[in-house]
Amino acid sequence: MNGLLQLKGRFEKRGNGSMGPISLPANKTVTSEHIEELTSQLFKIKEYWTDKDDIAGLIVSVHYIRVVAKSNRLKTLLADVGKKPVDSIRGAKFVTGRNSQGKTIHKHVFTHYVQTSAIDKAINNLNMVKEIVDADYDGCITTENIEKLGKEKKYLHSEKIAKTNFINIIVDCYFVEKFDVDEAKESVTEESIITIYKTDIETRELLSRFGIDVSENKIIGGTTVLLTPPQARQLYNKAPYLIAMSITDFSKISIEDGLFEDVKLEKENGVIPLPGNEPTVGVIDTQFNEKVYFNKWVEYIPMLPIEILEPEDYKHGTAVSSIIVDGPRGNERLDDGCGRFRVRHFGVSKQSGFSSFAILREIRNIVENNRDIKVWNLSLGSKTEIRENYISPEAAELDRIQSEYDVIFVISGTNTPDGMKHSNMKVGAPADSLNSLVVNSVDMSGKSASYSRRGPVLSFFHKPDICYYGGDGIKAEEKIAVCADELGAIYLSGTSFAAPWITRKLAYLIYVMGLSKEVAKALIIDSAAKWGPSGNVSDTMGYGVVPKRIEDILNTSEDEIKFIITGTTEDYETYNYTLPVPIVNGKHPYYAKAVLCYFPHCDRNQGVDYTGTEMDIHFGRVITKKKNGTIKTNIKSIDDNKQTEEGQVMYEEEARNIFRKWDNVKRICEKVKDRRVPKKSYDAGMWGIGVITKERITSKNRSPLPFGLVITLKEMYGKNRIDDFAKMCEAKGWLVNRLDVQNQLDIYTRAEEEIEFD
Repeated sequence: MNGLLQLKGRFEKRGNGSMGPISLPANKTVTSEHIEELTSQLFKIKEYWTDKDDIAGLIVSVHYIRVVAKSNRLKTLLADVGKKPVDSIRGAKFVTGRNSQGKTIHKHVFTHYVQTSAIDKAINNLNMVKEIVDADYDGCITTENIEKLGKEKKYLHSEKIAKTNFINIIVDCYFVEKFDVDEAKESVTEESIITIYKTDIETRELLSRFGIDVSENKIIGGTTVLLTPPQARQLYNKAPYLIAMSITDFSKISIEDGLFEDVKLEKENGVIPLPGNEPTVGVIDTQFNEKVYFNKWVEYIPMLPIEILEPEDYKHGTAVSSIIVDGPRGNERLDDGCGRFRVRHFGVSKQSGFSSFAILREIRNIVENNRDIKVWNLSLGSKTEIRENYISPEAAELDRIQSEYDVIFVISGTNTPDGMKHSNMKVGAPADSLNSLVVNSVDMSGKSASYSRRGPVLSFFHKPDICYYGGDGIKAEEKIAVCADELGAIYLSGTSFAAPWITRKLAYLIYVMGLSKEVAKALIIDSAAKWGPSGNVSDTMGYGVVPKRIEDILNTSEDEIKFIITGTTEDYETYNYTLPVPIVNGKHPYYAKAVLCYFPHCDRNQGVDYTGTEMDIHFGRVITKKKNGTIKTNIKSIDDNKQTEEGQVMYEEEARNIFRKWDNVKRICEKVKDRRVPKKSYDAGMWGIGVITKERITSKNRSPLPFGLVITLKEMYGKNRIDDFAKMCEAKGWLVNRLDVQNQLDIYTRAEEEIEFD
């Protein structure tokens, strides 16, 4: 076996070059009829808002012809004084439609909050543009017309509208299908968590204008509010245009059926050493039974009044913590080699369910006040399916917390309720958390469990991430042995009991091996995905089944070189072109794969445009070419990624599907073939890594954002070339560290020892 290498080197930074001239896509047209239609729609929207002045502005939905890139969104229309159209975006969703070939596609809908002056300005501009199109282009302007106009210095209509604005509006008109006002419609029977569009008015004041009085402790994140059924109905009746998202407050927990047997955890039940310096993992769940044999390993913090608790409220949470502390005791075939872990257990829920709003308020406080904990397990999940066009409030809060506090959550993928086995039911909150590691279940043979629920999330994002053994079937040996009370073993199955096994592995990687959460997450996903094709991701199993043993995640076969790299993005491009890969007979006899993970800032108010940062990974051989006297260096990426190359045109939906654009996990992998064809070696045989970073809203990066990268090279003929690779890297200035499991364990143990002074 080859161990894991850690490479540290310098990454160069490079800003984005100037964008080319704005134009229509190739061979497209915009007619004056379409311009007139858009103008008429804006007039109707203005009329709609004539007698509505409660929100001190107007809410307008912009329906696009397809899923559009940032560069294809409004550039001039709906702009107001001193503001760009992007500044007024308050939400985004997908609707389905058909393209010109009749194929079903997704279409973007953006919701804007603007002033009447922006509508008036847009109407005026559209009228002027229509006049020009009618007069100069006979009612139909083409791509060729726009490109020619962009190159000409002479423009005859500057007194009406500037040439740049004219071109921008033509392009806006091409991509916009229609303007409209979307009204929310829903029957409300329970307390609801409702998110409203952000306006210039504070939420409490705004709601009071519609006869709805709420206290400050009923508001989270400025625009998300807990409303009683009468309050919610009042809002739907009086201001349906204001509602961006709505869910019921109480989440009925997705609880697994278990086979309950009074069986002791072997004869050693009750015998466990006292905890020492083992790492501490956080658990947020139902309550914890302090009578169990491993109680000394768990610090229990109850978050609910004891008088409302019943015996059933202690079983689920205790079972989850039993796996994290001492899971291999009753499950020898799942012994992972990770040892035992201490647990700080927060009892936030009853077995019957939990208040989503209460969880939202509690979970941030819990993490803030327990900063020593980096790995958290959350095996609570809702029976209710996630919504298509927005992230659940619980998931959004978890994503924010992970982005802000350098922690990672492991979340169970939730289970299909009884009577709905093998259904197409979507996962339940908070399994739609993008920054978290979401775990589904397989049975003991590695097949997807019968109760599995599925992704994707927001139509494009892969969830669950991975899967693990959570048990299935009716026999005790087909399930997971847990300890839920002082009486003995309970045999259960479900995603709740798959997730803690992954939590153990993550805790080992982060605490013992000293890896960042970005690298740890990437290693877990890489270990599950193995050498399958880049697009081979299951809606129920994610990237695959994670290996049982921790050494199988950290080590690799002798014909493979696996190494990890960490970095931060501080500019448009972060790159290194000096990765030396051993050459054999003038060629590179390797297959390659890579996994990139990062934890972006997320904004639930942006709907389907949820992640704020895109990292586009390029990895492969470095090619240097001389053209017109200029030397240019590029990476020939193993997945043929040419998104950022000049002259390349790709629709946004294709980029999301093929290259996972805006996803926070990128995995690229070459197919291992029977016919082995080594790659041509360019120049000095260097390979390169490039990360292109884009921000959703702004053109500048917010702040340096860490990423973790796992790369594997597989020698086609079975040769072990790791030593050659390590020596060559050191010669190129890379710091190379061989991560040995036992050495890292010894280092961790010594670091955690208490020093006694005489």
